[in-house]
Amino acid sequence: MRIFVSGSLAYDRIMDFPGRFADHILPEKIHILNVCFMVNGLTERFGGTAGNIAYNLALLGEKPLILATGGKDFDPYREWLDSLGLPQDGIRLIPEEFTAGAYITTDLADNQITGFNPGAMKLPSRYRFDGLSPRESLAIVAPGNLEDMLAYTRSYQDLGLPYLFDPGQSIPAWDGAGLEEMARGALALIVNDYEQELFRQKTGLDEMGLLRLTPMVITTRGEEGSELLTVMGRERIPAARPRQVVDPTGAGDAFRAGLLKGLVLRLPWATAACLGATLASFAVEQQGTQEHRLSPTDLWERYAQNFGPPPGAAGDLRE
Repeated sequence: MRIFVSGSLAYDRIMDFPGRFADHILPEKIHILNVCFMVNGLTERFGGTAGNIAYNLALLGEKPLILATGGKDFDPYREWLDSLGLPQDGIRLIPEEFTAGAYITTDLADNQITGFNPGAMKLPSRYRFDGLSPRESLAIVAPGNLEDMLAYTRSYQDLGLPYLFDPGQSIPAWDGAGLEEMARGALALIVNDYEQELFRQKTGLDEMGLLRLTPMVITTRGEEGSELLTVMGRERIPAARPRQVVDPTGAGDAFRAGLLKGLVLRLPWATAACLGATLASFAVEQQGTQEHRLSPTDLWERYAQNFGPPPGAAGDLRE
């Protein structure tokens, strides 16, 4: 099955400040703030919603097509995607822009100051879906360029191509009508608990109103697991237990990748969500969103430890 992953590609540039921001910011002078933090160094990691989801799918043996943009500094990311065997014909390069980048400074109290440069993400990737079979395809629309998000959901609706809608941190940029249009007809709406409330405020819809747009609402709740909501009721999916929690960033994208893999294997929704929870537990064990490593055997062993014997279709993933 062909998988399309639209969203963002970005560099995460992470800096550690060996102090506390509060010791250098005077509350009474906040209106004329001018501070400089000397950091210990800079670590550059690959990120972005589309990149993270595609990375996790690659760990599970899939070769999704990323629909996103990169900039004039994209070569290291291109080499990384090459090493994963991921196709890049859905990535549009914008030579006059830098690849999107997040600049994150963290102090000793785990407070963060982040600057984000959208760079190439300001422009759409404009992929054309020519000659594909909708019945042999699956897509996810993750946060990224707004024009892409709307265009791709419309394309999937017109083609009858099944897709998951994951508006995430883009929700504040949309009005209610836009969010409703993109969610209408999706296989599922995926949000965290904060995003679900924001989505409902923007659209004015209650839970039953959401279910008139899409048959499934999946709400992730961090260490509390996730919840599947349909007209038949709610089903709670517990979180899988990691060996250690180092960095929760990227767990949501790993969950989405595991869920997609479960759907490719034609597993029931709850089982696919358990697979997503299992993959997310590996992501939180490392700093960064594309640093964890695992084999299919590792995945299914942890699945069994948390959720019982894996389904028969798991054999397809072990190969």
